[in-house]
Amino acid sequence: MPDVPSANTTQPTPIFVPMGRWAVAAAPAVIRTLLGSCAGVVLYEPQLKVGGLAHIVLPDSRGSVDHPGKYADTAIPALIEDLERLAGRRLRPRLTAKLLGCANMFQSSGNLEIGRLNRIAVERILAESNVPLTRSDIGGDAGRNLTFCTSTGIVAVKVPGGASYDV
Repeated sequence: MPDVPSANTTQPTPIFVPMGRWAVAAAPAVIRTLLGSCAGVVLYEPQLKVGGLAHIVLPDSRGSVDHPGKYADTAIPALIEDLERLAGRRLRPRLTAKLLGCANMFQSSGNLEIGRLNRIAVERILAESNVPLTRSDIGGDAGRNLTFCTSTGIVAVKVPGGASYDV
């Protein structure tokens, strides 16, 4: 009889985060997204092994209450709130952040600023929220596939047609 893996040895089904959304999960979980000029913000609390990922499209909501995950100024507070709800306690003293993406994907359209503006907004909001930015992998002109593991806090990055590395 062939070996059959037990249910507890299988990898968790990845949670995919589309543009303008976020997801939170406790270990063991894997959260994935694909970024270009958008900002990927990963927040992680290592003792409880809870984390989340926001796929931010634009830097500022300008007061819009629709689609809070789309904007840096609304997505990051919502991500923190959901993580604290998941953990059942305040996490900000122990949360750390990673920022990925913010590439210059639209050279021919004249919209060269969106990646840079996303980076600036995310860095400002994280600082205002007292969440230290511990790592970043930003800029360039290529997209990134991200896979965030809540068990380890590691973000695996794959550049389409290019390198793979951990952040």
